[in-house]
Amino acid sequence: MEFQHIDLNQTHIRLTTDLKNNNLEKYILNLRKELEHYITKNKDFQLSLEPVNHDEENLSEIIKRMYTASSYCDVGPMACVAGCISEMSLDYLISKKSEYSIIENGGDIAIVNNKKAVCGIYSNNPILGNKIGFELKARKTPLGICTSSGKIGHSISFGYADSVTVLSKKASVADGLATKIANEAVGQNSEDKVSNALEASENYKDLFEGVLIISQDNVGSIGKLPKIVETEEFNVKM
Repeated sequence: MEFQHIDLNQTHIRLTTDLKNNNLEKYILNLRKELEHYITKNKDFQLSLEPVNHDEENLSEIIKRMYTASSYCDVGPMACVAGCISEMSLDYLISKKSEYSIIENGGDIAIVNNKKAVCGIYSNNPILGNKIGFELKARKTPLGICTSSGKIGHSISFGYADSVTVLSKKASVADGLATKIANEAVGQNSEDKVSNALEASENYKDLFEGVLIISQDNVGSIGKLPKIVETEEFNVKM
C-alpha cells in the first residue's frame, strides 16, 4: 500500500492507494490550474454562497461538477471544491485500475475499498472526543464522506454543530450537503441545533446515503450509516 501527502496551495491531500507511481499530484495540479484560471474570470463563482446561473459551454470537468453539486445542494460552488477534488482524484485512480484508494482533502474523503476500512470522525466533541469512526464494508463503487463544522476548520459555516458528516455516492455532493445542513444547526441549545439540521436534511434525502450530526451532548442521524466503532485517532486506516 502506498501512502502519500500532497500539498498544493490550499489543497492538502492524504492519500492511501494500491497504485504505485500514480502521478496523482500532477493530476491535482492540473485541476487546480483549471479552477484558478476560471476564478480569475468569474468572481461570482468564487464568492457566491448560493448556486450561480451560467450559460457557458465547454467548461472544464471540475467547473461543471462544482456547478452541478452546488445546484443540487443549494450552496455556492466553492462549498463543493474540496469534495470535488477528492472525487475527481478518486475517479482518476479508479481509471488506472485502483481497487483500494482513499483521498482525504481537509476532512473531505473519497474512497473505494475492496476490503474493510475505518474512517475516523473528527468532531472535537467534549463527550465523544475524536475516538469514533465509521467501519466501512468492502465496496466496488466510490463513496464520499464529508464533514462540516461550526467550530473547527476554515470553511464558512453559519451553524454551530460540532460536526455534520454526510455520506453520498459523490464527494462533491457530500461536501455541499455537509455545508448546507451544518448551516441549519442553529437554536437555543444542542437539541434544537440537531433537530433543525435533521429537518433540513429531509429536503435532500435523494442525494445522500446517511447523515450524522453531533452537537455537544446530542447526536442525530438520518438515512443509513455504516457501523460506528471506537477508533484511536482521526484517520483512515485498513
